[in-house]
Amino acid sequence: MILGFILILFSTKASKQFAEEVLRTHNEYRRKHRAPGLKLSSKLNREAQQYADALASTRILKHSAESSRGQCGENLAWASYDEPGKEVAERWYNEIKNYNFNCPGFSSGTGHFTAMVWKNTKKMGVGKAKATDGSTFVVARYFPAGNIVNQGHFEENVLPPKK
Repeated sequence: MILGFILILFSTKASKQFAEEVLRTHNEYRRKHRAPGLKLSSKLNREAQQYADALASTRILKHSAESSRGQCGENLAWASYDEPGKEVAERWYNEIKNYNFNCPGFSSGTGHFTAMVWKNTKKMGVGKAKATDGSTFVVARYFPAGNIVNQGHFEENVLPPKK
């Protein structure tokens, strides 16, 4: 019985493979935008996992207090199924279609994309948890945080894709 519980518990967490898939997809997109590759951080992975677990327990998708205070950047995702890491990252990146490189800045429809490619971000962490209804919650944490709205920050950190 205990072994079964451990297997169920393990299957609801972000696996190392899932985190590496999210990271790899981020770094593929970051290369297109002349941003250095991110590295996985065990601290950020732990924090992202704890927050993913909290989201799955409440089944409410909302940004963390740490993110709201600017202590880290954060992308969140919810899916009614176990979405692969590559698809999660692609969904965030697809907001590029709404981003205006001629008038750079923050908007709620592009924040996932800009957080992914923010040039000055160095590290990330990934967490994934399954809710009781089978849906999944994914948390990506970024450090240092991006999406800084001070004058000039978007121009310096969200570069147009290479042709």
